[in-house]
Amino acid sequence: MFGTKRELMVIALRDTDAVADEPRAALATADDRDRPGLERAVEILARTAAVPDTEVRGRWALNQMAAAGHTGPADSVHAVKALRQAEPGLSLVAAVQLSKEAAALQATPPRA
Repeated sequence: MFGTKRELMVIALRDTDAVADEPRAALATADDRDRPGLERAVEILARTAAVPDTEVRGRWALNQMAAAGHTGPADSVHAVKALRQAEPGLSLVAAVQLSKEAAALQATPPRA
């Protein structure tokens, strides 16, 4: 088994397109009173759908770490341990990658 490369198998699942279909359909037949709210909802959903998968995974990892009681840096050994305890099916490679994506989020200012 030496020399084989293990690949990271963490997939961010999102169905924002399916969720956005309802407000888009409602917008097509909306009256003037409902139109502004539906337009705003469609904009919010589009912005959410545009978030990169790395950010989605990083946020998920931060939430898992917080739920496990981890409060330190997201890319520490303790963070990886907290992730693997919260999600026992995670491989070490996947947990390390997720912790790096979470740490990248910690290092960037929040979106406005």
